[in-house]
Order: sequence, then C-alpha cells, then structure tokens
Amino acid sequence: MKLTSLVALLLIAFSVDLSAQTSPSAAELASFGDLFQKECSDAGIVGASFFFLENGRIAAEKHFGTMEAGKDEPVSNDTIYHWASNTKPFTGIAIMQLRDRGLLKLDDPVTKYLPELRAVHNSYGSMDGITIRMLMTHSAGFRNPTWPWDKGEAWEPFEPTDYSQLVAMFPYTEILFKPGTKFSYSNLGIIFLGRVIEKLTGDDYEVYIDKNIFKPLGMYRSYFDATPYHLRKYRPHSYYIENGKRTEARFDANTGITVSNSGLNSPLSDMVKYLNFLVGVPAQHEVYDGVLKRSSLEEMWRPELPTTVDANGNIGFTTDIGLIFFIDKTLGTRHLGHGGDQNGFISYVDFDPDQHKAAVIVFNTNIIYPEGSRPEKDVVSRLRLAERPLFRHAQTRTK
Repeated sequence: MKLTSLVALLLIAFSVDLSAQTSPSAAELASFGDLFQKECSDAGIVGASFFFLENGRIAAEKHFGTMEAGKDEPVSNDTIYHWASNTKPFTGIAIMQLRDRGLLKLDDPVTKYLPELRAVHNSYGSMDGITIRMLMTHSAGFRNPTWPWDKGEAWEPFEPTDYSQLVAMFPYTEILFKPGTKFSYSNLGIIFLGRVIEKLTGDDYEVYIDKNIFKPLGMYRSYFDATPYHLRKYRPHSYYIENGKRTEARFDANTGITVSNSGLNSPLSDMVKYLNFLVGVPAQHEVYDGVLKRSSLEEMWRPELPTTVDANGNIGFTTDIGLIFFIDKTLGTRHLGHGGDQNGFISYVDFDPDQHKAAVIVFNTNIIYPEGSRPEKDVVSRLRLAERPLFRHAQTRTK
C-alpha cells in the first residue's frame, strides 16, 4: 500500500467520530429529577414516575406523590400504571411475530381475515384495498375514536365490550380519506389488528400477548383491564384536573374490545424489561430474538409516512410514523417512542436503540388545558422537552 493511502486511512480512522455516544452526567440526571418533582408539585399532580435507562441499567429513577389523593402511600417502582395507547406497540410486535411465522403478510387486505369490514362505506374504492400495513401506520382512513360519542354525557359508554357492537356499526361507518395517502391516528384500526391476532391464533388477545411477549420477557406482573386481587394494592387511582378542579376517574376501567388498543397495565419494573428488549441489551439477545427478530423491530422503526403529531395529538415531538412506533428525526439520531392517554393516566415511552437509551414518564393525573394551548403551557410537554438533552449524541469531535 502506498504511504499516502495509509496516511489517508489513518486520518479517517482516528480524526473524527461522528456517532460517539454521550451519557448524561449524574448532575444532569439529578437536575432533571429536581425539575420533575417541582413541575409535578406546581401542577397539582397526585402521582408520577420517571426512569432513564442506559445500557440495560437504570441510570436514574424518580417518583413523585401518592397512589391516591389524600393518602400517604407513595408511588414506587412497584406501582402498576395504566399505559393506555402504549399498548399499541405490543399489538404491532404481535403482528410482526405472526408475519415472521408466515401466517400473514403486511400488505394483505384486512378483509382476508375480517371479511365483515366489507360493510363499511368506502367511497374511495373497495374495502379489500385496505391492508394490515395501513392499520399499523394509521393511514387506513378510519375515524380516531372507537365510539362516535364523545360529548362527555353520563350515558355514553366507556368502550364497547363486545366485537359484535362494532360490527353492528359497520354499515354506519365510513372511510374518511383515500387509504394509504396520509397519517390520521385511529384507535379503531388498532382494534382490528387485535381481532386479526385472535382469528389467526385462536387465543384471546390478552392470552396471546401474555404467552408470546410478557412471559418470555419476564413481565410477570403485567396484565390487561381488571386488576387481579393480589395486585390491587399496587394499583393507583387516577384523576383529571380542569380549571383548578380535581375529579377522580373510574378506578380500574375495563377497555373491553379495545384492549389491543389501550388495555395494558404494568409496573415500572416490568416496563424496564420491555424497554431493554427494544433497545437491545446485548446479554439478552438470544431471549429477545425469541420474541421478535431484531431485523423485524428495525423494520417497525423505518419511516412510512410523515406526521406532525404524536399518539396523544401533541405537536413538536415527532416527524414520522413507522409501523406503530413514532419517529423523531429532529434530535439527529433515531429517536422512537409512543404515548398513552386514557382515564386520567398519561404516559410517554422514548428510546434510542443506537445508544441503548430509554426513558419513561408516567402520571396518574391528566391536566386538561384549553384547546390550542402551546407545549410550554403544558407541564407534561415541558418535561418531555427537558428530557430530550438526556438522549443527545456527542458533537463531532477530534480525537
């Protein structure tokens, strides 16, 4: 090799590192923990938790407040929060498992498995043109809410309890835009994915997820809907705050047929195991590959469609939707996640698989702000923005 070529190679090897990982310092993590406590206290939140993972270990953990307003029992690592729409990625992982087993294809028409959907009105073409992929990217054209009733009347149902209730509404349901052309968040579409899982496996959705995701990952205290008696002491109450007034939400609400969309309940200790699976802690690769191949997870994280809002409808925290997961490219690296908001609980899961970092913020209190409020007015959005520097990459530097 010529000397000039050797010198050039050495310069490339030793001069610049573009992807160096930066760990947040103890001071940075402590500062965020202090901010977390202050923001929760100032906002009147009853209970909340935060943890930050790096390379398979909990680098920071902070809890605020109590399990129930007016009581002294604090929230902790054992507290079983309701994760709402953070259920959706579990549904997506299950669909990818079935794809990898050859039981379905992502571009199969949904009507191949749910022919009853042909009763839905679609002025853009045949319902046979709507695919599983479209449901996973929220681009099938279905409405957002499960029910069309959302005025807050006492007689309105929480969620349908039987699939037959949805089927009965199909002749009165319409596709709102040309399928596949844009992102539009739809809880209804995810329910259909859960139904596909049940049709192909013969298991109830809850049973399938428990056998194929929870158990292999060691998430032994995670479950759906009604809390088992032996875990009731770990289950917090939940609340809404609007115009300074706090009201209690339903305790242990049943998500019914929408379980694949929002039914997950899990302690933080179990969610750590789930996040380590996503970021890929090397020592557990054999276990993780038994749940879902890394290449299939990577496929879920590829941008499919642009979107300016996250799972909870907030702007400024995402740029694209993959297969279920949201992607934010504004941080200069792969930053992925999902949110959940239901029955007084709010949660956000963020992770960077390249840096093996992950974080969770979860609250048992939902503060309702006036419509159109900017992120800086919202305590949850402020904390999410303050959390972002913990995921930063090192700046390009000379070695």
